[in-house]
Amino acid sequence: MYVVTGGAGFIGSNLVKTFNDRGETDIFVVDDLTNGKKMHNLADLKISDYMDRLDFMDRISAGADFHQVSAIFHLGATSVTTEWDGRFVMKNNYEYSKSLLHWCLDHRIAYLYASSAAVYGTGSGFRETPAHEHPINMYAYSKFLFDQYVRRQQRIKDGFPSQVIGLRYFNVYGPREQHKGSMASTAFHFNNQIKGTGKAQLFSAHDGYNAGEQRRDFVSVDDCVKVNLWFLENGKSGIYNVGTGSSETFNEMATAVINWHRNEGLDGTIEYIPFPDHLKDVYQSFTQADLTQLREAGYTEDFKTVTAGVNDYLDWLND
Repeated sequence: MYVVTGGAGFIGSNLVKTFNDRGETDIFVVDDLTNGKKMHNLADLKISDYMDRLDFMDRISAGADFHQVSAIFHLGATSVTTEWDGRFVMKNNYEYSKSLLHWCLDHRIAYLYASSAAVYGTGSGFRETPAHEHPINMYAYSKFLFDQYVRRQQRIKDGFPSQVIGLRYFNVYGPREQHKGSMASTAFHFNNQIKGTGKAQLFSAHDGYNAGEQRRDFVSVDDCVKVNLWFLENGKSGIYNVGTGSSETFNEMATAVINWHRNEGLDGTIEYIPFPDHLKDVYQSFTQADLTQLREAGYTEDFKTVTAGVNDYLDWLND
């Protein structure tokens, strides 16, 4: 049995779907369905059971024995980068992750958890080393601190008795993200804007970048799932970047969305809007995954380009 926390969320539900596509249905989903619309991410999938996140945390803290668990994929988190309630974020991200780590180590169960490229902050280096890690918001700090905790525990224990993998996702886009609201990908928002007004809205010049020329490493959720499953099957531990290794501008992302709609007979343009005051000093204007460690671990698969990934995504989104 696989446990997927955040299984009704974005990456989690895509992971569950891929398991289903492989004929595996013994999947225990943990999530918080306060936002009941997330059920749509599970409605077409097959799972063995569901448990509320708070109930699951209580069971884990009490040392409960969930029989025949092969691995926990910990994808559940508070992911709003503008959330400044530190107690709330640390409880839901840091403490939750720590409890699951120790439960997995005690039971010798593989633990694959979601870290984030947000830990790199506004720096120019994106290598999985403390020298490049400079979190600039509470979400990033919670992920950064847990990565540090994992490293320290690994040193104290002189290695782990079971697999522990942290995956630092860059800017993920793809199916089953519609519940994320403002935190959904730019591909999702640009699609809706083109359909609604014919204009994709991008930020104006900021932080030394011209309008729409801020750059991100946009990675398809399909590729993120592939990396998860590869590590599950290859038994390595560590913290690894998950991105394409390339950065593309928001202008390029918007153009990919516009071109898809143009092929469907709908014209669109780009509109630049003022850079929001609340994002100044807490915004990553550039990200690009360094894939050296991922490749050295043995992962050789290519990643989708923005054009290929967006075309696949919009085929699904507008079906």
